[in-house]
Amino acid sequence: MTTLTTAPIAPLLARLFAAADEASPMASPDLAGLAGEHERLMRSKTEYLDFYGRLKDFPLAVSREAGALLYMLARGCGARSIVEFGTSFGISTLHLAAALRDNGGGRLITSEFEPSKVERARANLSAGGVLDLVEIREGDALKTLATDLPETIDLVLLDGAKALYPEILDLVETRLRPGAFILADNADYSPDYLARVRAPGGGYLSIPFGEDVELSLRLG
Repeated sequence: MTTLTTAPIAPLLARLFAAADEASPMASPDLAGLAGEHERLMRSKTEYLDFYGRLKDFPLAVSREAGALLYMLARGCGARSIVEFGTSFGISTLHLAAALRDNGGGRLITSEFEPSKVERARANLSAGGVLDLVEIREGDALKTLATDLPETIDLVLLDGAKALYPEILDLVETRLRPGAFILADNADYSPDYLARVRAPGGGYLSIPFGEDVELSLRLG
């Protein structure tokens, strides 16, 4: 039995994933006009605040498989210090916080620029009984994750504006311990990031996982 597979988190995640399955941003009349520009906006380094602001009512959740993988990675490496880029409604955050709980505690710093999502994520983390392990930083992650990070980071989740993955990696890289994991969701939208973590001699061992996740290991 684990924190992830028992109440209150297990039934909470079941409800959140079910709601995410029913939510389709591009089916919304308010967002239908974005369909033709989706690829460009996902790769933009300048329009991400407006783009993701228009998606504020949608969970933009990791898959069930990616969530389970996050928990397994955090448990397996004994993570005590985790950084997350892109909180949204807190589905991935719940998986990571559950792992911290089962590891005996720790600190999860997560960043979300949309105030309404911060509120919903905080409510979900409270309902899951893990809010005490999480620090939600509201605002642009290029600023919120630029200061006051742990000396050593065990695991990073990248699941915010895809074009910013290299910039977020710049903020955390010197603090990644050897053996730290980075999971980047929808990494295909960030070719610069993929080139960096896959480069021979670049300091990472990196492989694609499933259809849209890149899993990287920080080498010593």
